[in-house]
Amino acid sequence: MLQRAHYPSPMPQEDLLIRSDSTAQEPESKALPCNPEAEAAFLGAVLIDNRVIEELPTALTPAHFFEPAHTRIYERILQLLDRKAIVTPVTLKPYFESDDALRELGGVSYLARLTADGQGLLASRELAEQIYDLALLRELITVGRNLVEGAMDTSETVEPMEQVEQAEAALYSVAEGAAGNNDAQSFGAASRVAITAVERAFNSGGHIAGKTTGLSTVNEKIGGLHDSDLIILAGRPGMGKTALATNIAFNAADRLRRDIDDGIAAEESVGAATAFFSLEMSADQLATRILAEQSGISSEALRMGKISRDDFQQLSFASQRLAELPLYIDDTPALTIAALRTRARRLKRRHNIGLIVVDYLQLLQGTGRATDNRVNEISEISRGLKTLAKELNVPVIALSQLSRAVEQREDKRPMLSDLRESGSIEQDADMVWFVFREDYYVASREPKRPNEGDDVKTHEEHARWAEDMERVYGLAELIVSKQRHGATGKVRLRFEPRITRFSDLADDAQGYDYD
Repeated sequence: MLQRAHYPSPMPQEDLLIRSDSTAQEPESKALPCNPEAEAAFLGAVLIDNRVIEELPTALTPAHFFEPAHTRIYERILQLLDRKAIVTPVTLKPYFESDDALRELGGVSYLARLTADGQGLLASRELAEQIYDLALLRELITVGRNLVEGAMDTSETVEPMEQVEQAEAALYSVAEGAAGNNDAQSFGAASRVAITAVERAFNSGGHIAGKTTGLSTVNEKIGGLHDSDLIILAGRPGMGKTALATNIAFNAADRLRRDIDDGIAAEESVGAATAFFSLEMSADQLATRILAEQSGISSEALRMGKISRDDFQQLSFASQRLAELPLYIDDTPALTIAALRTRARRLKRRHNIGLIVVDYLQLLQGTGRATDNRVNEISEISRGLKTLAKELNVPVIALSQLSRAVEQREDKRPMLSDLRESGSIEQDADMVWFVFREDYYVASREPKRPNEGDDVKTHEEHARWAEDMERVYGLAELIVSKQRHGATGKVRLRFEPRITRFSDLADDAQGYDYD
């Protein structure tokens, strides 16, 4: 958000900018802050030189203008410029000949009067900044009024903490300059955003339209992590949910850091600054996992200190390399969904995070009124996470536990019906992933280890088990059971349990299956 400042007058007229000393003593001092003269001067500058818009430090939208006629004029200017047309009072005239609001200002001749005094060109940037700041102040006043009205409501149905959450969300929108962008947008504006995503995917070689997971086969299957998507990553204990989520968080943050080092603008990178909300593990435990993965030293050896001097030096190098990683870990336990959203907004504002990971959904808490029913509480949490993804326009990966129904089936591969406690998780999610490792279940079926005196059958049973274990050891499946953007299916990955790292199979052609 631009800070309000004292602006130098771009014109000789003293009434161009708001004068607080003269208006403070008048009844009109309670009117909404605005400056139609500054708006008119800025529009005149744009009509004289269309390139003024390209040099603005702040992106102005039509909604930032106070005068309705100015709003429509600027909107039409942007539309014509988008068509590569030259915009002048003459080219604008056909669009406003029947405009009633403009008729009150003098009709289409008003368009010519906007350019009569070209001194707006001398301070077009300052005019744009003032128009922008005044729009934010008007939105701030609206937020304040709504906050006061809500606080005055003392009926039993009112939840004070919910009002605080709503007020914080509204203030975040103002701080992000989104005050005037919450109205319905035209299909043309939406299609331009879609074309930008397609262009990014094309430039990446046809694989990534969003943020990278760092796993090529996964990127090929889902097209990357899309902004505003809620991705549910589920699995039974021991499958490696947290490991995969940590890998993806690291890969996205590391890619952003490397791209910036290579001179690629942050907005052009397929990486992302990442916020990791760990409700189960502490920040240092997660850091140990990442250090183990990057140094190649097992997490167990790091925790117990069973490393050599060379290992320690390798660990030190890895630590130095990761020091500037744009990965932010919040390990606050027992967070409510409202508190998580507040913290996520703060991280977005401070560090411009582009990916959020929550480990895991069932450890979040809802509002007080929903805790009497766990199904309702989980529904509230999943809706809150989807709302957060759309509000911040970032992908949100939320880990989830599965019910024990998986263990009762012969085929242990999870299904959507195995999601615990609420069907709303499946409903709110844009993608649902399941992590499945067959070697986990094969290892649990190991028969008695044969001794020299055991019979042939015992030796044969263990030999067959060893063959099965060799066939599946280190292999994992990422099952995409729901995807709004494409087909479902599964991706086969390599899993290294010693350092808790998922990676692509050596033969990529063997790592990708369609349903």
